[in-house]
Amino acid sequence: MEIAVISGKGGTGKSSITAALATLAKSAVLADCDVDAANMHLIMNPDIRESFVYIAGEKAVIDYAKCRSCGLCQDYCRFDAIRFGEGKYEIDEVSCDGCKLCSRICPAGAITMHKNDKSRMHTGIYRYGHMVFGRLEPGEENSGKLVAMVRSKAREMSEKSGINTILIDSPPGIGCAVISSVTGVDRIFIVTEPSLSAFSDLKRTIELIDLLGTRMSVIINKYDLAPHVSDIIEEYCREKGVEISGKLPFDEEFVHSMVQCKSIIETKPDSEAGIVLSEIWKKLLNEKIRKQISTIN
Repeated sequence: MEIAVISGKGGTGKSSITAALATLAKSAVLADCDVDAANMHLIMNPDIRESFVYIAGEKAVIDYAKCRSCGLCQDYCRFDAIRFGEGKYEIDEVSCDGCKLCSRICPAGAITMHKNDKSRMHTGIYRYGHMVFGRLEPGEENSGKLVAMVRSKAREMSEKSGINTILIDSPPGIGCAVISSVTGVDRIFIVTEPSLSAFSDLKRTIELIDLLGTRMSVIINKYDLAPHVSDIIEEYCREKGVEISGKLPFDEEFVHSMVQCKSIIETKPDSEAGIVLSEIWKKLLNEKIRKQISTIN
């Protein structure tokens, strides 16, 4: 069973909730697909066993020993990545799209393409099973491909270890990396908070998941900070036929547990938030059992 935890915006508590669910699972493959800002390894502190290089495209590099300063590369660069300064042409790595046009038209053959090879995917063992996470180097692109690589490795680890629960900490938003992290999963939890910006993002997220046809439910985190907005979110979900899995109160223990590199289930399982999360997990397990019985029958 693959379960993805997503959010329309960052800062809703998505990773903290994913860590809590991983603790409740007691045995799970944990995949941190938030490759632009991976942080699950900070909480779960895995023992890294393998690291893989991820090639995130290419960047153009000028060999000044060959460059004639003709300016042809600048004339044809549609990304405005090549500029003249201090007596030479320079390529802005951030602006360069890696299209290779400059390397092809350079009459002196002074421009070559170098692979972006600083991004990594890591696998390891954490206290409740196996973990895989990607870390995209700042300025490098194609995060959706790295997410797909992380998910593929998570499935491979699941098959080899016999652990059939995969928990996915997805990136925030509704971009290609999110789509890559949730496509084909069995269940999606959308974490939101009682703010108008989060509510706006929640509506877009529900529309996206509805198109994918995957079963989803909503967790309202810190619901008691703005109860009237929480009520608005609940009413919207009822209208859309989306289940509210649970409502978590604001609890400073979430922060304290993260500082200790633990989940709230490990530090304060009898807290209101811990109890609600335990109920969410028990309900999920019951649904899994019913589905297995239905399949057998």
